[in-house]
Amino acid sequence: MNDSGEMRVSDAERESAVEWLRVASVEGRLTLGELTERTEAAYTARTQAELAVVTSDLPGVRPAAPAHPPAPRPAGQARRWFVAVMGSSKQRGTWRIDKPLGAVALMGDVVLDLRQAEVRTGGVDIMATAVMGNVKIIVPDGVDVELDGIAIMGDKKVQVVEAPPGTHAPVVRVTAYAVMGDVKVVGDSRTKPLKKAWSAWREQWEEMRGELTGESHHRPIPPRPAGSPHSWHATGPQHQAHPPAQPSPDPSRPPYPPQPPYPPGH
Repeated sequence: MNDSGEMRVSDAERESAVEWLRVASVEGRLTLGELTERTEAAYTARTQAELAVVTSDLPGVRPAAPAHPPAPRPAGQARRWFVAVMGSSKQRGTWRIDKPLGAVALMGDVVLDLRQAEVRTGGVDIMATAVMGNVKIIVPDGVDVELDGIAIMGDKKVQVVEAPPGTHAPVVRVTAYAVMGDVKVVGDSRTKPLKKAWSAWREQWEEMRGELTGESHHRPIPPRPAGSPHSWHATGPQHQAHPPAQPSPDPSRPPYPPQPPYPPGH
């Protein structure tokens, strides 16, 4: 009989894990980038052990798989505005999204980086207006982006590697109004990537997938910098590598370079 951890996981169990992740995100336990990464891992899990790793550091009991009705758009709720008039407004790093967002760029630039944001709502709703300016929204690759609106002598576009159809990935909705300006939604592959911490769950996940595929997923040990006096083995500094052998001197050549003749009188 197979070990319970090696049992194949069902679609209903995957959906249940994704709902667990969504609840954890609303509670502020996961950023949008972490939610997107773990959602992708949940949908690609093959066994119950792999699926358990995705939520191993989250409290609570796994909820039942939801029906996933379309999340309603917030109506009448006050927005948090980011405005740039002949200047720039940038929001990066860790921040909280608990209401719809608004961005206005009037001959200026607005940058909203959502990758490390804590999304306390069911999705992200942004109204972006660019008049002779630019609004740039950065999201983690793997989210679903819904972009609508109008562009007059301007541009609105999405440059994101989105989630496969049929998966319930995090949703970012953008209503764009571009007049001689640009509204862009870009992913990690189109901008400077974040330096992600190597979390314990991800390391365990990679090791388990490596055992199934027969490939090693251990992080390589970085080489010592050039000019270092020692070459280290994995067993420690006591096993110092021998220096490279020097070539034997040529007996037909003098040991020192010939000296120029001294001037007369010396």
